[in-house]
Amino acid sequence: MWVFPVLLLIPNVALSITEQYTIVARVANVVLPWGVYLLLTSSWARVGRTVLWCLPLSIYAAFQIVLLYLYGESIIAIDMFLNVVTTNVGEATELLANLTPAILLVIVFYLPPIVWSIIQLLRKQYASAIARDRARNAAYALVAAGVCLVVASYFTSPGYSIGRQLFPVNVICNTVQAGVRTMHTKNYVETSRGYVFDACSERPDSLREVYVLVIGETCRADNWQLAGYVRPTNPRLSRREGLIVFPRVLSESNTTHKSVPLMLSPLTSETFGDSIYYVKSIFEAFKEAGYTTAFFSNQQRNGSFIDFFGEQADSCVFIADEHKATRSDDALAGMMSGFIDGSHTNKLFVVLHSYGSHFDYADRYTPEHRLFTPDDNDAATPANRQSLINAYDNSMVMTDAFVDDVIAALDSLPADVHSAMLFIPDHGEDIFDDTRKRFLHASPTPTYWQLHVPMVIWTSKAYAQAFPEPVAAARANAHKNISSSRSVFDTLLSIAAITSNHSRSHRAITDSTFAEEPRVYLNDYNEGVPLTASGLHAQDYEMMRAHSISQ
Repeated sequence: MWVFPVLLLIPNVALSITEQYTIVARVANVVLPWGVYLLLTSSWARVGRTVLWCLPLSIYAAFQIVLLYLYGESIIAIDMFLNVVTTNVGEATELLANLTPAILLVIVFYLPPIVWSIIQLLRKQYASAIARDRARNAAYALVAAGVCLVVASYFTSPGYSIGRQLFPVNVICNTVQAGVRTMHTKNYVETSRGYVFDACSERPDSLREVYVLVIGETCRADNWQLAGYVRPTNPRLSRREGLIVFPRVLSESNTTHKSVPLMLSPLTSETFGDSIYYVKSIFEAFKEAGYTTAFFSNQQRNGSFIDFFGEQADSCVFIADEHKATRSDDALAGMMSGFIDGSHTNKLFVVLHSYGSHFDYADRYTPEHRLFTPDDNDAATPANRQSLINAYDNSMVMTDAFVDDVIAALDSLPADVHSAMLFIPDHGEDIFDDTRKRFLHASPTPTYWQLHVPMVIWTSKAYAQAFPEPVAAARANAHKNISSSRSVFDTLLSIAAITSNHSRSHRAITDSTFAEEPRVYLNDYNEGVPLTASGLHAQDYEMMRAHSISQ
């Protein structure tokens, strides 16, 4: 009766330390839930049964503790729940293997009360009326004080909301919202049925064109040689002619299920919201303009918009589904070549979605790409950072080879084929980079390392000679501040000279009218907020200043 409320309160105490709440909100986050928990356990004589009824609260508390162990801050976000249902089993297993300390901790905290409760029920043990009265009186006092503190928080804490700052109310709200989004996503095919781009090509049908978008995975610019990294992680691309590098690119999301749909649609973070359920993808725009399209992914279907968008292509293959395992990304280059060779139309558009550098990094490259050692210790701990970095850098070398293979295949096409390739990852990654000791991506709040991504464009000689204007514009815009989330769609349409009612030339980095826009981040509530309101810390802004990236 007394111990279980205290155990449930552990996440509240931790969040009151880690989150940027006011003093009043911090105290309210402890006092009110404490009172409610104590009121629950003291309301019925069979306390064991009450504890079992509260099992969902135990699960929330355990999940929150694991999240704090992993990221060091933030409540369980809506995106965290969605990540659970959109992450493949292999990827989840690799992550869980490195969360053993946190998992053991929550077992120690919450398994004994459950076992104890079952024993009490079997033995028919009850709490005495006197003990329950004392507990209820204490609970009433705590609840009264907590309500007063919450009311005071609304007056003293700008933007305060119990739905966002009071645990577990905020997490329960996030669970409901995750369910709502999942339901809307399942209805996507119907809600988007009537969407059209009114797209058309400005170039003649007889002109042979092949354009490719390569979506990298978990690739951060700080480990990309072409973006200034000291290690030779781009041994092949650094020698490739016709390449344009963009070193100041940020993603507006640190989650794959948001960043990829942003790139493949005309939406921005400000318009993402409910609009994502009604728009179609870039495949439809290219198809309207007369292109034959293909989507080849080295990931598994997971019920997200990436699935729906990919299936809008004329050819859609998820390799991991067909082969029941993730293969090396170089298989995608072969699939692209096969599609091009087997097509009998003049205009082709292909998107390749790689598996990239998802943890465990050492599994993402073949022996010939193992340039940096030691790389065989994959324990996700700060003490093991150098081995992790070595493995991660090797995965960059593998990505370099894969992207160069794509370019080589396009470069080998007949001289009359005009081709271009755009490479852009969905987001970056934390690898214990500073005192926060953050690891991985998709955390409720981002970091510089999760948002700063490399971006390159390659064009064939035939394309550069026939269409010098977009190439010149790309070179002129190379060192500008760019958002991958809001520029990829319009850039690809610009490269292909496709016009649409939904395209915006000032967002295409291959257009002379390209204009830098304020930095925006798509937060957990699907709100496009200024980067300064995204949860970034001083360390992140310092890194941006060091790389001359606007904030």
